[in-house]
Amino acid sequence: MENYIVSARKYRPATFESVVGQRALTITLKNAIATGKLAHAYLFCGPRGVGKTTCARIFAKTINCQTPTAEGEACNQCESCLAFNEQRSYNIHELDAASNNSVEDIRSLIEQVRIPPQIGKYKVYIIDEVHMLSQAAFNAFLKTLEEPPHHAIFILATTEKHKILPTILSRCQIYDFNRIGIKDTIDHLQYVAKLEHINAEPEALTVIAQKADGGMRDALSIFDQVVSFTGGNITYKSVIENLNVLDYEYYFKLTDLLLENKVPESMLLFNDVLKKGFDGSHFITGLSSHFRDLLVSKDPSTLQLLEVGAGIRDRYKEQAQKCDQKFLYRAMKLCNDCDLNYRASKNKRLLVELTLIQCAQLTLPDADDVSGGRGPKKILKPLFTQQAASTAATQPQPQAKAAAAQTAATAVPQPQGTSTAGSMNASRPSPLPQTREEKKSRCSRRAHSVYPCVVLCTNSKLRKSKKQKRQAPLSKTMPHTKIIFSMKKIWTITGVNLQPPCPRKRRLTPHE
Repeated sequence: MENYIVSARKYRPATFESVVGQRALTITLKNAIATGKLAHAYLFCGPRGVGKTTCARIFAKTINCQTPTAEGEACNQCESCLAFNEQRSYNIHELDAASNNSVEDIRSLIEQVRIPPQIGKYKVYIIDEVHMLSQAAFNAFLKTLEEPPHHAIFILATTEKHKILPTILSRCQIYDFNRIGIKDTIDHLQYVAKLEHINAEPEALTVIAQKADGGMRDALSIFDQVVSFTGGNITYKSVIENLNVLDYEYYFKLTDLLLENKVPESMLLFNDVLKKGFDGSHFITGLSSHFRDLLVSKDPSTLQLLEVGAGIRDRYKEQAQKCDQKFLYRAMKLCNDCDLNYRASKNKRLLVELTLIQCAQLTLPDADDVSGGRGPKKILKPLFTQQAASTAATQPQPQAKAAAAQTAATAVPQPQGTSTAGSMNASRPSPLPQTREEKKSRCSRRAHSVYPCVVLCTNSKLRKSKKQKRQAPLSKTMPHTKIIFSMKKIWTITGVNLQPPCPRKRRLTPHE
């Protein structure tokens, strides 16, 4: 039985022309080979599965080819090309820096660099995952990387460029590989399916390309998985079932429910999604992407940003005509806020349901502040208008009239000859007491009403001799449960404007 080879290895590009999605980089490398302007060190960086190591191998094979073609490709007929194809070439060395990251590994590599090639012009050293080298290994590699022998070329490949030392970056020509577009991925998958005699729907290949996230190796691995599941007939339903991908139909149906303000149906649809094993974060992320695609579909100039199949694109155009731009803006904002708060939320399902409720209220006529989580503003009407208040102020009330009449009837007539000033003085309250005893009793009552714990200090106590105060215990002169104030302090606390009992000033004792 023939050994099975996965599609990622079987259909690995062997020429610059067959590299998918990296046209600018391949043209640059071909021109450098054609003009003979080769650098001594290259750095290929980019996401996984975009062709960094593949381009390094093609580049190493082409520069050692004895009879290159006019297009700048390897001939695949000379001894160097045949040795490379049969994996017996001594001019190309690959080193995995993830497992060979010590100083000893770099020193052994430096010793090999000194030996010139037996066949061909250059010795090419491909170091994959170079960011995994240790600090000491980088330092040991600096001098050789800066001034290598004329026959040595280093190609460094990494997915994390920011982890490489700046001194290494300054010694290399840097090539940034981009993610492969969905259209290029679909075209390559169709090419592989045609060679393998497999029937595949365009919508199914679109889902595979979106799931790969710009990596061709991931796309081919998913393609092999789906082929094993379907037996050679790849359909859209089989792909979403095998890859556990949420169908577009849920988002189209949910958008129609939100436009019709159907909150219960929207929550039931979300419940069906959860029953199928999908996470709420995956659902809300897909919903925000769906609103974004609807917004893109409204304008013909931005329709090219919609990366879906032809059938799905027509449905997006149809539903985009029903949605207002204001609704799409607010819905995208709500979904984005839900996605940001999803991880920190304790009740994740409630958070998604609240977002759906708010989205369903966006199309209501009075939903001005729904996007912020608040209902429409309510204006309270005043109880009295300005005209009614002015009328009530000008007209006397009947109770006031009755009280005035009763007062006039019960009033005692004053004798003639009494002045107006006398009547005014008679209506005033009685003046404050003028004697010392009355002042003292009034102040005492006022102090006890405000501070019940205050005990007045009489003049007899104030006249005690210092000798008696020294002999008296502290508990008798000033108990802890009572506070003794002088008359002056009592007047300050109670606010009674009275003169002190003694006109002369006296120094207060510490106990006072």
